[in-house]
Amino acid sequence: MAGHSKWAKVKHFKGAIDAKRGKIFSKLSKEITIAAKLAGGDPNMNPRLRMALLKSRAANMPNDNIDRAIKKGTGGGETVSFEDLTYEIYAPHGVAVLLEISTDNRNRTASEIRSLVTKAGGSIATQGSVTRLFQRKGQIMVPRESANEDQLMEVALEAGAEDFKADSDGYEILTEPAKFESVHKQIEAKGIKPSGAEVTSLPMVTVPLTTESAASVVSKLLDAFEDHEDVKEVHSNADFPES
Repeated sequence: MAGHSKWAKVKHFKGAIDAKRGKIFSKLSKEITIAAKLAGGDPNMNPRLRMALLKSRAANMPNDNIDRAIKKGTGGGETVSFEDLTYEIYAPHGVAVLLEISTDNRNRTASEIRSLVTKAGGSIATQGSVTRLFQRKGQIMVPRESANEDQLMEVALEAGAEDFKADSDGYEILTEPAKFESVHKQIEAKGIKPSGAEVTSLPMVTVPLTTESAASVVSKLLDAFEDHEDVKEVHSNADFPES
C-alpha cells in the first residue's frame, strides 16, 4: 500500500510479512515465475526479474523458494498466459488508487475487483483520470541507522539521483525510472542496505483522511486489494493520520 508518510509502505509491507507471510511469498513466486517465463532466468538480462528478486529479498523470502519459482518459469512446462493490467479506481473520500495486476483470466479478475470497489462505496475510474495523478519514480528507502547522511547523499547524487530527502526515520532517494538501477547498485556497492527499493507510482497530490472512520474505510479497501491473488501493487494517494 503506497499510503503516506513515505515510510508507510515499508512499514506496512514488513508488518504484513509477519501476518501474511505465505500469501506474500506466493505472490512474489508468481511474479518471479512470470518474469522468468517472459525473459529468462538471468536477472542481469531481465529487469522485471531483477525487480521481483529485490522485493523477494526485502521480504526475506527463502532462496529455495526463489530458485523454484525461477525454474518453474524457465522449465518449459505449463504454458499459462498472464496479462498485465492497470486498474484506475476512486475509493471513498476522494482517494485515488492504481492497481497493478497480473492475471490469467481478465474477466474473472475484473468481476472480483469491481465487487470489492462497489461494496466499499468506490467506483471504477475512466482511463487516464487516476494515472495522471501519479508519477513513475525510482524510490530507494534507507533507514537512518544504515548510512551517514552526507556520504549517502554524495553517492546517490553522483550516481544520478534526482532528489534526496532526509527525516527522522531515514533517507528517501528518488530517481527517474531509467536511472533507478544504476543508483541502487552504487548505493549497495558502498555496503549500504536499503529497506526498500523499487520503481513505483508516487502521488503528486495526497488526500488527507482526517477522521478515524474515513481512514478505516479506505484502509480496509486497500487491504482487500493487497489480499487479492492477482494484485501485484497497490498505489494510493491516501494520507493516513499518524495514529
